[in-house]
Amino acid sequence: MKREEEGLKSLGNQGTQYNFDYRPDVLETFTNKHPENDYWVKFNIPEFTSLCPITGQPDFATIYISYIPDINMVESKSLKLYMFSFRNHGDYHEDCVNIIMKDLIKLMDPRYIEVWGKFTPRGGISIDPYCNYGRPNTKYEKLAEQRFIFHDMYPEKIGSR
Repeated sequence: MKREEEGLKSLGNQGTQYNFDYRPDVLETFTNKHPENDYWVKFNIPEFTSLCPITGQPDFATIYISYIPDINMVESKSLKLYMFSFRNHGDYHEDCVNIIMKDLIKLMDPRYIEVWGKFTPRGGISIDPYCNYGRPNTKYEKLAEQRFIFHDMYPEKIGSR
């Protein structure tokens, strides 16, 4: 199937415009070809930036998005453009990860999704907010409960982050 048939506008478009303000409307989906399977899709976004809503200083993070798709999946270039749109967006770390998760739930209606932000320290403190969602009244709701309880039991080696 050609991308035009899927309705994708960003993928392969050489005239890509980068928006510097929060733009959830740039997100696009395509159809999951394996809806009978449970499987993970994981995005690692190591160059996420947003702005502190008080000082206007930039905040840098790696954002991890993991989800189990149902019918719709997020198209990766549109996700890149969406993440880029946070560049001049002023919000707290905790708000950014929750906004990202809620926008992706609204877009895809996944079976399960989690978003984890690993922000670089400012003032000697790093903030690593985590949020997740499992479709209510399904095994994915139970998965969300378990992953929420145990999500940080084995934190990664921090190093020079």
